[in-house]
Amino acid sequence: MEWITGKRGLSEDVSSLLSKAESGEVSLFMSAINAGEVYYFLRTHHEASLAESWRESSGTLPVAIEVPSREDIWKAAALKSRYPISYADAFAAALAQKHACQLVTGDPEFRAVKGLDLYWFDK
Repeated sequence: MEWITGKRGLSEDVSSLLSKAESGEVSLFMSAINAGEVYYFLRTHHEASLAESWRESSGTLPVAIEVPSREDIWKAAALKSRYPISYADAFAAALAQKHACQLVTGDPEFRAVKGLDLYWFDK
């Protein structure tokens, strides 16, 4: 969300990560739950046009947006039951665990999740 709203410093970092994904250096994943969360946040806290821009462009980014399977839902729910994270954040954590990859974030809630490998962006 910080990248979409153009937060100074983070915008360059996220753009660099997206460039690496375009060139095949890294693979990026996002839960469809979190894609919807970004849309909701933008519609609530910014202009609807920014939310619509996100919705339209999200499919063109070098990010695989995954719809959670039944098993993914149970894993996210189990994480939510064990750690003080939001339900949507539990889907991001479960996806990172599923792919055995780092979770790209600046959200301090994720620090509570044991065994989660974080790629940290300072806000």
